[in-house]
Amino acid sequence: MTDQPCIAVDAMGGDEGLAVMLAGVASARRRIDGLRFLLVGDETAIRAGLESHPNLSQHSEIVHAPEITGSSEKPSQAIRRAKRTSMGIAIDLVKQGRAHAAVSAGNTGALMAMAKLSLRMLPGIDRPALAAPLPTLGDNDVVMLDLGANTECDARNLVQFAVMGAAYARIIFELERPRVALLNIGSEDQKGTDEIRDAAAVLKGQTHLPLAFTGFVEGNQLARGHHDVIVCDGFAGNIALKTAEGTARFVADLLKRAFTSSVRSKVGFLISKPATQLLRDHLDPNNHNGAIFLGLNGVVVKSHGSANETGVATAIGNAAKLVRADLTRRIAEDLNEFEAAA
Repeated sequence: MTDQPCIAVDAMGGDEGLAVMLAGVASARRRIDGLRFLLVGDETAIRAGLESHPNLSQHSEIVHAPEITGSSEKPSQAIRRAKRTSMGIAIDLVKQGRAHAAVSAGNTGALMAMAKLSLRMLPGIDRPALAAPLPTLGDNDVVMLDLGANTECDARNLVQFAVMGAAYARIIFELERPRVALLNIGSEDQKGTDEIRDAAAVLKGQTHLPLAFTGFVEGNQLARGHHDVIVCDGFAGNIALKTAEGTARFVADLLKRAFTSSVRSKVGFLISKPATQLLRDHLDPNNHNGAIFLGLNGVVVKSHGSANETGVATAIGNAAKLVRADLTRRIAEDLNEFEAAA
């Protein structure tokens, strides 16, 4: 645990370019005291970009990387070039102990492959899981995993995801016993695949872990706020995530169209502007940005490729919080306790 996290940032990753990445880093530094950064990428470009953020320069070190990881590059190709790319070097800085966490907005598949190869898995974890907070109507967001790292999972994988997701939720939501559910096609005990039912049986039988298993949840209940962690395989999770993001954009565009359709609707928009702005902020993915690969021997956070300054800062803030709360140690302790009681 450290009070002054050092975050390695892949400054060249993402769709929005270096300027947005540096603006996000600077914003995170203003929000959170004690952060330090290793900015990884083209040294000349980063140094020029830092001229717009003089305060950030005092808390940052540039680590030169001559190449970048392409957005469509295959993981196998990315791994071969890892020692020369900004993404690969950022992860390696965590392995070396120079950084406490790495943040990248680049190629998700390449990031997972590099992180898994470089940092390795925690003892007792078979596969990493990509987890992220999603907005709900409840008092806090909901952690959902896996969001695409593993398209097929057995019962053991799902139970491990539940343990890791609960540890993550305890930190970011400050909960003692997060409510954990399995995503399924129905709430009845007999519904779903053998893997899901077997995982449910194991989770029902545990009483020693700091989580409360609440059973099955259907897709139409994801955002109701009745759960803190929702577990599924990466195939279903990625579809659910993309559907939620598309629905949020649909609602925002529909409201925009409705409020500009006539003079009367424009007046109505002015009256309801505070409420619609609150809705927009709540649905804005930049305010929930920062997925993490749980199960690795280190903290690696994936920022959305199209994240703006706010989104990048949110992802970095998430990484810093996990470092300060010593997420890796907490997951290892929970897994040891689970295995001991099995």
